Amino acid sequence: MSDPRPSLPGVTTAATTPPTDGVRPLALSPSRAADFTRCPLLYRFRAVDRLTAPPTRAQARGTVVHATLEALFALDAPDRTRTAAEALLPAALTRALDADPGLRRLVDTTTRPAFLAEAAAALGTYFTVEDPTAVTAEGCELRVETVLDGDIPLRGIIDRLDIDATGAVHVVDYKTGRAPAPHLERTALFQLKFYALMLLQQRGIAPASLRLLYLGDGQVLHYRADPDQLRRFERVVRALWTTIRHLRADGDFRPNPGPGCRWCDHQGLCPAFGGTPPPYPRR
Repeated sequence: MSDPRPSLPGVTTAATTPPTDGVRPLALSPSRAADFTRCPLLYRFRAVDRLTAPPTRAQARGTVVHATLEALFALDAPDRTRTAAEALLPAALTRALDADPGLRRLVDTTTRPAFLAEAAAALGTYFTVEDPTAVTAEGCELRVETVLDGDIPLRGIIDRLDIDATGAVHVVDYKTGRAPAPHLERTALFQLKFYALMLLQQRGIAPASLRLLYLGDGQVLHYRADPDQLRRFERVVRALWTTIRHLRADGDFRPNPGPGCRWCDHQGLCPAFGGTPPPYPRR
């Protein structure tokens, strides 16, 4: 999702802290793969150092909207109405606040009504692009893990996996921001191809369709991939993981300054902005 916060060169917009939960083995996910292609040092900060940052308002809204839609699809199909979704929204926000103390700094008793109104608007847009009563969902917020031949671990979370009347599989992903400009759709398509590759590896069949639903403006991005296309994409993923493994050996993850630096949470640790990364964890 997009983050509209302004930033100045050399100024850290949010503090970064190491996570407090257990450390999982490294694996390649769509988001971490996108981090690496954008900036190897950003990948290191997030995947190796496991630095975290306080959530933004846009991220908090996305978390709550996703949780509301997950609860909506737990209802019987005829009950999945807009009224039901709006009724589920406050409880989804409460659960999110209980799970992440960082969200409480963004949503308090004063800001709660405006936040709920923003989330309700995104849910309203959802009902303009899809009829949930006509959907058969195999699952929501599905954690998918698989290993490509050659010991390449892949990991991801699929917002929703649908099964149609013919038994074909469809992947649906929600974005609470606006759709990117056509020349910026490459990153979004990368994510969809990644999900499709994982399902092909896990189930032996390619999804019949993959869709990104942008709830900021009601646009839908479609992608269809056949197994041959996904095998070509697999070679891209293999090359990416091979490069990451080489860099992990010596820790030589370098910054790649660009427009995205304006929204980076880790400018204070980046050499491109006069910062110093933490000691490389050689574990």
